Amino acid sequence: MCSIIGTTDRSLSAETIQASFDRTVSRGPDMSRFEQVGPGYLGFHRLAIMGLNERGMQPFHMDGDSVVCNGELYGFRPLRARLMERYEIRGESDCEILLPLWREYGKEMFKTLDAEFALILHDGRSGKFVAARDPIGIRPLYYGRLQSGGWIFASEPKSLMGLCEEITPFPPGHYWIDGQFVRYADPAYVGYFTMKSEEEVCQKLRRLLMDGVEKRLDADAPVGFLLSGGLDSSLVCAIAQKMLDKPIRTFAIGMDVDAIDLKYARMAADYIGSRHTEVIISEKDVLEALPTVVELLGTWDITTIRASIGMYLVCKWIHERTDVRVLLTGEISDELFGYKYTDFAPGAAAFQEEAEKRVRELHVYDVLRADRCISVNSLEARVPFGDLKFVRYAMSIDPELKMNRHNMGKYLLRKAFAGDKILPDEILWRQKAAFSDAVGHSMVNDLKALAERTYTDEEFAKGAAKYDYRPPFTKESLLYRDLFEKYYPGQAKMIPDYWMPNKSWPGCDVDDPSARVLANYGDSGK
Repeated sequence: MCSIIGTTDRSLSAETIQASFDRTVSRGPDMSRFEQVGPGYLGFHRLAIMGLNERGMQPFHMDGDSVVCNGELYGFRPLRARLMERYEIRGESDCEILLPLWREYGKEMFKTLDAEFALILHDGRSGKFVAARDPIGIRPLYYGRLQSGGWIFASEPKSLMGLCEEITPFPPGHYWIDGQFVRYADPAYVGYFTMKSEEEVCQKLRRLLMDGVEKRLDADAPVGFLLSGGLDSSLVCAIAQKMLDKPIRTFAIGMDVDAIDLKYARMAADYIGSRHTEVIISEKDVLEALPTVVELLGTWDITTIRASIGMYLVCKWIHERTDVRVLLTGEISDELFGYKYTDFAPGAAAFQEEAEKRVRELHVYDVLRADRCISVNSLEARVPFGDLKFVRYAMSIDPELKMNRHNMGKYLLRKAFAGDKILPDEILWRQKAAFSDAVGHSMVNDLKALAERTYTDEEFAKGAAKYDYRPPFTKESLLYRDLFEKYYPGQAKMIPDYWMPNKSWPGCDVDDPSARVLANYGDSGK
C-alpha cells in the first residue's frame, strides 16, 4: 500500500498536518515526502511495489500539475509506452502515467482506468484540486472540512482525527472537484441481465477470474498469498500457481485448539504444490490484539473485527519474518455470489438487491478489513475478485442462476473450474465456513467471554444506552464500540450499520452475524 494526504488550503501548519499524516507511515515505510502544492499540501508515504527506485517517488509533477496516488494501474505498460511519445515519463511506476492521462482526458480519465486507486490531484492550469477513488473502494480515502472551509483528504481516518469535526469515507466510484462529488462508475448496477446459459456463464467467469489473477501477479516486489482453505482464496492460489513456473508462497492461520480451515488450507497447498506456512495463534494472542485491531480498522462492526484479528496476526507474521510485500486475497466473492444467509432470499429480485447493497458497501466492511490488516503491516493487498470486469459481469448474471438451487453456494464459480482440476474436489465443493469461525470457533467464544467479564448486565444496559447511533445490542458489540470511541471519539457514522444477515428475510432475524447461528450452516464448520 501507500498513504496519501492532501489539503486545499494551508490554514493548518505543515507541521500539524505532517504529524497527523505520520500516524499512517506503516502504509508506506520506504520513503516519505510532504510538499506545498498550489494553495494546499500533498503528502506521500511510499511502499515501493512498482518501479522500486527513487524515480517512483511521489508527488509526481508535470507542467504545473501534481498528483499523489495510492494505487495499482493494471496493464499500464502499453499505455505508458504510448504516452512516452508525447510526454516525459522518467520512471517505471504505474502511477506516473496519471498526469499525462489527466492532460489527455481530464475528468473522463477515471472511467478509463483499470485500477484500484485513491488519488489527490492539483491541476496547475485551473488551480483546482481533484480527488477520486476506484469504483469498488479497494483503496481507502476519507475526507473532512477544515475550520477554514477548506477540504482535507487522507488514506485513513486516523490522519484526520483532530483536524476536522466530521470524518467521512470518500464514496467509491466518484471524483470530487469544486466541492462536488460526481459518480463516474457504479459496478453494482446493471441495466440488464446477461441471459446466457449456465455453461456460457461459467466459461466467461473462468476466463475473467484468470485474467484478474494474472494482472495482479505483476509486481517488482515479492508476492505471497493468503490461503484460508475456503473456495475463494484456494481458487486464487491455484490459478496463480498454474500461471507461474515456481511454487508460490501461501500462508494460513488458525487457533491452537480448533482451527477448522488449517487442514483444508494444507490440503489445497499440497495439491497445488505451494510453499506453505501455518501460523498458529492462542487466546492470549487474540485478546492482546483486539485493541490494536479496532484502532487500525476504525470500525465497531462485529463481523469486521472478528474476521480481522486472524488476518492482522497472519500479516504481522509475514511482515516480520519474510520478504513478501504483496498479498493476493480472496475477498469480494461472497458479495457477488452469495453468503449462507442469502440462501434465505425470498426471490431472485431480493437476492440481486442484496448483492447490489453489499457491493456498494464493500469499502466499509470486507475491503476495509483487507486493506487495514495488510497495510498496517507494510504490505499491499490485491483482490482478484475485485477486478472490475469480473465484478461487472458477475453482477450482470441473471440472479436466478446465482441463487442456491443446487444445495451448494457459489455453484457457478465452482462449476467454472471443475474441469480444470486445479483443486481437489474436497476444496472445490466444500461448504463455506465463516472466516472468523474458520480460524477457530474458540476465537469468537474467547471474545464473547471477554465481553462477559468486562460488563455486568447492568453495566451493559447503561453502556449501550450511551449511544444513539447504531446502539450496541450485545456485550461483545458494546466492547467494540467502547474501544472504537477511545480511538475515534464521535466518528461512529463512518460505518453505516452492523454487517448482519437481512433481518427482513425468514430465518435471518438473528442477533449474531456469524453464519454459525443460521439453520443452514450444517457441515460448513467441519
